[in-house]
Amino acid sequence: MASEKPIVAVTCTAPVNIAVIKYWGKRDEDLVLPINSSLSVTLHQDQLKTTTTAAISKDFTEDRIWLNGREEDVEQPRLQACLREIRRLARKRRSAGDEDPAALGLSYKVHVASVNNFPTAAGLASSAAGYACLAYTLAQVYGVESDLSEVARRGSGSACRSLYGGFVEWQMGERADGKDSIARQVAPESHWPELRVLILVVSAEKKLTGSTAGMRTSVETSPLLRFRAESVVPARMAEMARCVQERDFPGFAQLTMKDSNQFHATCLDTFPPISYLSDTSRRVMLLVHRFNAHHGRTKVAYTFDAGPNAVVFALHDTVPEFVAAVRHCFPPESNGDKFLKGLPVPPVPLSDELKAALDVDPTPGGVKYIIATQVGPGPQILEDPRAHLLGPDGLPKPAA
Repeated sequence: MASEKPIVAVTCTAPVNIAVIKYWGKRDEDLVLPINSSLSVTLHQDQLKTTTTAAISKDFTEDRIWLNGREEDVEQPRLQACLREIRRLARKRRSAGDEDPAALGLSYKVHVASVNNFPTAAGLASSAAGYACLAYTLAQVYGVESDLSEVARRGSGSACRSLYGGFVEWQMGERADGKDSIARQVAPESHWPELRVLILVVSAEKKLTGSTAGMRTSVETSPLLRFRAESVVPARMAEMARCVQERDFPGFAQLTMKDSNQFHATCLDTFPPISYLSDTSRRVMLLVHRFNAHHGRTKVAYTFDAGPNAVVFALHDTVPEFVAAVRHCFPPESNGDKFLKGLPVPPVPLSDELKAALDVDPTPGGVKYIIATQVGPGPQILEDPRAHLLGPDGLPKPAA
């Protein structure tokens, strides 16, 4: 058949998400089932995203994957789990009598290329965006239309939350097979247009303790983690959902900080202890609390995942003054003009009263740069074939 396309390719993008009620600890390692529910904010893809191209062809002899330009081992267990799950869903759909042309490619090998526009493994939730994008793109290629929570979750737990925009909860579920451990949207990205997110990049280096290993040790050794999962998180999930629904910023902000602090307390309660925060992280926390105290109300909030970078939430009218405060406490070393990336933030002078309230010895270069962003949508399909990361031969296109 001459009409048969030699290669079927799809390219999609997926967002990073930041948990405000944290996920830490699995009750099932293989199925990636969490010991507690979590709630996250999806960040805008204009600033942070993964782009993935998946292609199938009868001419491919093996599955292959490239990440940020380097070929990686396709036999990684988590990658294999995603591929198996997608192919299982595609077979299920095909056996239901759906002769979608995409389902015909089930026996074909797949090539995948993926790039992040932000540092990988630096605590910026690159695996969440990566696996959400992989699941979503493979689903398009293989013609799968079911809930992809399970596929993405098998790659990286928090990835299931990146399948939706806005505010997303990952319900821990109760079933042993994990079928009810799924993500669902609490509110869309349009729900709270004034909310802004600042990522203070402290270090773009790879962290000392990976999340997977850290979680395992915490589950085995931390009594505080068990207490958190059973006695604290359920009420916090309900309260956080309320704060989002009602756009209650002070409530949202305080709960976000408390939950971040408790997550890091469980890391210290782990044996041997795990510390993801750096001195700069702690200085950022102090800056936030002094900024809020000066204003007499909660105007900014921090949260830290398993890494030293701070993610700060504020309403848009607070952002210029807070960015000025960050510049004051962490003067940019040489990249003054490149210090702020993402959404534009007008420069404002800092009042002498606020400077006095912050009461810090500046730490030059402590914060390398700031990414200013907002709440954004879930995965997107890129229709323009020029966006494909793989060429007609199924190999990565040379970098432009």
